[in-house]
Amino acid sequence: MTSAAVRPLHDRPPVTTSSVPPVVRLPKGRVAHERAVEALLDSYRRIPAGAGVRLAKRTSNLFRPRAQAAGPGLDVAALDGVVSIDTAARTADVQGMCTYENLVAATLPKGLMPLVVPQLRTITLGGAVTGLGIESTSFRNGLPHESVLELDVVTGAGDLVTATPDGEHADLFRGFPNSYGTLGYSVRLRIELEEVAPYVETRNVRFASLDELEAAIGAVVRDGAWDGERVDFLDGVVFSATESYLVLGAWAHDVPSLSDYTGQEIYYRSLRDRGRDALTVHDYLWRWDVDWFWCSKAFGAQNPAVRKVWPASRRRSDVYHRIVGLENRYGVAARIDAWRGKPARERVVQDVEVPVSRTADFLRWFLDHVPMTPVWLCPLRVRDHGGPLGDVPDGARPWSLYPLRAGETYVNIGFWGTVPIEAGRADGDVNRAVEAAVSGFDGHKSLYSDSYYDEPDFWERYGGDAYRPLKERYDPAGRLLDLYAKAVGRR
Repeated sequence: MTSAAVRPLHDRPPVTTSSVPPVVRLPKGRVAHERAVEALLDSYRRIPAGAGVRLAKRTSNLFRPRAQAAGPGLDVAALDGVVSIDTAARTADVQGMCTYENLVAATLPKGLMPLVVPQLRTITLGGAVTGLGIESTSFRNGLPHESVLELDVVTGAGDLVTATPDGEHADLFRGFPNSYGTLGYSVRLRIELEEVAPYVETRNVRFASLDELEAAIGAVVRDGAWDGERVDFLDGVVFSATESYLVLGAWAHDVPSLSDYTGQEIYYRSLRDRGRDALTVHDYLWRWDVDWFWCSKAFGAQNPAVRKVWPASRRRSDVYHRIVGLENRYGVAARIDAWRGKPARERVVQDVEVPVSRTADFLRWFLDHVPMTPVWLCPLRVRDHGGPLGDVPDGARPWSLYPLRAGETYVNIGFWGTVPIEAGRADGDVNRAVEAAVSGFDGHKSLYSDSYYDEPDFWERYGGDAYRPLKERYDPAGRLLDLYAKAVGRR
């Protein structure tokens, strides 16, 4: 590691887990939390009976077009922090609107972090649980909702209930993940934490074939190791059919040097240049956020001249997301492209999951049919033991609304960008082709972005038989959209 982004440890202040976060977020305490919940319930009561209910928030990590909301929403402004941290039990009580950036800033000084930290700073804990999140610990820790021990939910009916794996509201506990706020909103979640080391050391292992890549993923997940070295973090990037990388990370207490990708250097490009790397745990958690994986290129942020004058504090995913929102609203770039005679473009922003045994086949299909690289890979497994649900038998589907089965390894494949709409084709055709291909490879897709399923097909895929009684119990008046209407209904 010899580039300008890498500095020997003796050139830096000592790094410990208690000094990594630039800002330490102190827990709010129980009294402040109870006041915030009461404010939320008061705002619910002020919404006229029969009127729709929504959150009054300005930001979102969803990529579905949303109509401008009218009228008041639920007041969640004060539900944005950590309530308390129990270092002995390694748990935290966290408010639903707390971003992972703030959550990590509170836990890292205590040498702890959530079992899964989604890769973008402003994803909220409540959002990651109801909408699903993922990251490089998911091959051993599952998804964020699988480390939730209990959660308080304000339901569509306006009731405050506590859902646990085996209590009165166990049906809601199992059905809340992937419900996308259509059953209610979480206001407090008790989650498991794990110990951290000061650093994460990585190996960037290149593969020349997709079949070799697939086999390596299966081996790492099975063994928790590669080439005799422990693996605590696992994700990867595909640049082409003959060039892909697995990033194998491990906790480290001492490293020879550290990299810094918050300046001129760009993380995803480093995978091609470095066989080994090391980051502080803080910088590792947010390594993808600085350039929104690789999507900051669309805004010029990877141009060296632009990057020098673009403040580092503004190179982050929520800034890029706002730029996309402005383009969706005003269409400036689209009008310029039309003026230049360029074809219109279709947005293809998707995360899909296929069994590891179908990963190479799906990637070959994708590279042949969707002209878009790089592609992100993130293996995952359901927590079939040690989680809040206890032991889960192989083949079981423990979470009602999402078709993950225990005992099987999946690979999340993320691709985010636009493709030209070819002559004779229409906007949405590529996304529909992706949906059909994913089904053909025994997979499924996340619902945070564009979806085109017809209603019977959608409910068959996403637990309609379980969802309907949940909706009747927790939102009987239909004050919240149902899941199909929210994820697909405008189509």
